[in-house]
Amino acid sequence: MDIGGVREALRKEPFEPFVIRLADGRTLPVPHPEFVALTPRRVIVGAKDDSWSILEPLLIVSLESVPNGKGGGKGAGRKRSS
Repeated sequence: MDIGGVREALRKEPFEPFVIRLADGRTLPVPHPEFVALTPRRVIVGAKDDSWSILEPLLIVSLESVPNGKGGGKGAGRKRSS
């Protein structure tokens, strides 16, 4: 996936929480746009526990919406783009 897809999900009005699914099966919830920072070549995702991950966009398999903005993690939501 390219960074443009993540940027589009972050700018959606009104914002809808989503999950980033990675090639290794991990998922990273994005409950609010302020949890993500974009650089020209990286996606940085923060978590509520103050941990963070730096991602290569090519490792992002899909973005999945989170029903009703709740939950997240493995198996949550429906596929949004790939």
